[in-house]
Amino acid sequence: MKTIIHLFFMILGVYISGLNAQNTGYVLVIHGGAGTITSERYLPAKQAEYNQALTDALGAGEEILAAGGSALDAVVAAIQLMEANPLFNSGKGAVFNAEGRNELDASIMDGKSGKAGAVAGVTTIKSPVEAARRVMDSSAHVLLAGRGAEDFALRQGLDIVDPSYFYTDESWQEYLNVKERMEREGRKGTVGAVALDKAGNLAAATSTGGMVFKKYGRIGDSPIIGAGTYADNKSCAVSCTGHGEYFIRNVVAYDVAARMLYLGESLKQASDYIVNNKLAAQNAAGGLIAVDKDGNIAMPFNTPGMFRGYVTEGKPIQVLMFR
Repeated sequence: MKTIIHLFFMILGVYISGLNAQNTGYVLVIHGGAGTITSERYLPAKQAEYNQALTDALGAGEEILAAGGSALDAVVAAIQLMEANPLFNSGKGAVFNAEGRNELDASIMDGKSGKAGAVAGVTTIKSPVEAARRVMDSSAHVLLAGRGAEDFALRQGLDIVDPSYFYTDESWQEYLNVKERMEREGRKGTVGAVALDKAGNLAAATSTGGMVFKKYGRIGDSPIIGAGTYADNKSCAVSCTGHGEYFIRNVVAYDVAARMLYLGESLKQASDYIVNNKLAAQNAAGGLIAVDKDGNIAMPFNTPGMFRGYVTEGKPIQVLMFR
């Protein structure tokens, strides 16, 4: 009899856990790049612009999550608003490479299925993150680059634009200045989003124009699954921003999940160690945003600032810029 009762309560516990998993509160976290983001460099008027842009992106993603939509749809919606905003380095207004061209990268990953998609070095796709989503959903591949990615996007019916669409005078002047003094640090940042939906599923996506004055054909961490983007329902969803070569070498996005799974670290412990110890020791600048399967958030960075924000179910949107 005791055995039967014990078995009953075990089954009841599993059932209740399943119900709880289906009623998880949603979470959305975004970033707009890390770097020399200080109140001295960004005056109040510009701060207000970024605050509004980040708030709008969070609002677009939250609308989907609040209606019971998927984490995948939410991260795409949030990033597409940032891709269309010249304040960020992702779509329109993306930085120019050493040849004076815009080359764009993006990736996305589904924590539930483990599927992923990415595009790299594209020059005519209006929304690179949407193209990455199509690679994941409508092809047998993970990463398509250059003309192959653009031909695929065209066949998928995505918006194709003339490369001049991405041009803004501000980014062009930045390119000329950097070309003149051969600097490597730009004004604007990569964008990314991670989300946990009501069904308990995680997703992550990242979109970028890369490094200002980068070598033609250079690809950073943003379109590399495991380096700049990673999601797994068993652990967390991660989107990175910073010096891409170091994020690739250290497989940063996956490393956060691995430390949680294999070392038993919390999301905060894992992400803080990677950004503020491992990367900092290599003089690698940058940061990341992450959300775990329980809705915990991490947003560490080792630069003066990082454009970032988050929203959780039932609470107001929060936007941050400086340390």
